[in-house]
Amino acid sequence: MAKDSLTNIKRTSLLNGINKVGKIFKFLGLEPFKLNADKIIFKSKKKAGYNRNIPKHLETGIHKIIESVNREARINSFGSLAAKILFERTLTERLKIEQYLDSNPEIEQTEIKQPIFIIGMPRTGTTILHALMHEDENHRSPLAWECLLPTPVPTPENYHDNKQIKIVVRELNQIFKLVPDFKKKHHITASSPQECVSINAFDFNTFQFTAQFYVPTYLNWFFKEADKLNTMRFHKRFLQYLQSGGVRSDRWLLKSPVHLMRLPEIFEVYPDARIIMTHRHPGKLVPSVTSLISSLRTLYSDEEDPVRTGKEQAQIWSSYFNKFLETRKRLNKEDQIIDIEFEDFVNDQMGSVRKIYNKFGWELSELSEEKMKFFLAQNPKEKHGPHNYSLRDFGLNETEINDLFKAYINFLSQLNKQ
Repeated sequence: MAKDSLTNIKRTSLLNGINKVGKIFKFLGLEPFKLNADKIIFKSKKKAGYNRNIPKHLETGIHKIIESVNREARINSFGSLAAKILFERTLTERLKIEQYLDSNPEIEQTEIKQPIFIIGMPRTGTTILHALMHEDENHRSPLAWECLLPTPVPTPENYHDNKQIKIVVRELNQIFKLVPDFKKKHHITASSPQECVSINAFDFNTFQFTAQFYVPTYLNWFFKEADKLNTMRFHKRFLQYLQSGGVRSDRWLLKSPVHLMRLPEIFEVYPDARIIMTHRHPGKLVPSVTSLISSLRTLYSDEEDPVRTGKEQAQIWSSYFNKFLETRKRLNKEDQIIDIEFEDFVNDQMGSVRKIYNKFGWELSELSEEKMKFFLAQNPKEKHGPHNYSLRDFGLNETEINDLFKAYINFLSQLNKQ
């Protein structure tokens, strides 16, 4: 039942046409849409006018994702074309940023003071909390369009109206047409505050690609072998780049559930970082995030299996949480971390915001509070319709989840007693 509802997406005539042509070529023994890492690197360097070797860890990431997509993702012709455009554009933008920073070395000396990282598994209120705190004039979040098309650097004059924004608006509208239930599952506009997975994509070391394609080999490399420290170093350089055009505030406001597995690297690159950790029982989290990822993957593959994705997501997030709990205890940075439970946040969003501000000694101005309340009024729960899902839809059950997340569930139990 779940599989039928997830794979029955509306396809445009262009998308159907690309897939049909691709099948004909494949029948003839041709593969015009097959991805080639070396060709993508060559074309991106040419487009960016970049004539040096790219960093070794970046080249490794590009080869890892493309090898995994070609071997495992079973993407359709549209998926191949979309992946080629995505990888080529992402690398081209990265190389343009590198050239800009090389020409303006003083940028990397600018300060990033007390950045805020909202972490926690998807579907724990992180998106709405990020959007709420973004209403504070003291916070600067990377926006969706900035994380997709960051060049040229944003300035106060073009920040709200430029060519990049128009392109991203058009692309998001196309996704909403192709995946009709996407808005129910994830709030995003061109000017929404964006997750760090999109920043990390410029380093080709990101969970974002695994949400779009079934790539278990890349996912395993991402968790166990990829260079997390170098990726976080680029993360800082990217923020320095974005603020160099003059659009800046007192603190950067950032968000990514995958930062669960990067806590040591965050504190090494940003020693004064503030961490907001959101919590919810994994029995609610896993089917929700699986539903979102399965919907995305249906766009790029005709063979998406929601049950397989459910098992995959349960395993990887339990691994991320286990690593987080171990490193958090070892780091002993509790004065820089606050825990927010999903149920408490849902029942009193502004109360949770005040709790965060009190913890870190920030002032919540009347203007910021009014803007936050207005945002909540304009964005009620299930604004785009209910997002319905269950463990059973994805071949999972409570016993399995409780076993996988035993350490985290014990942590939640202790948190509730505090």
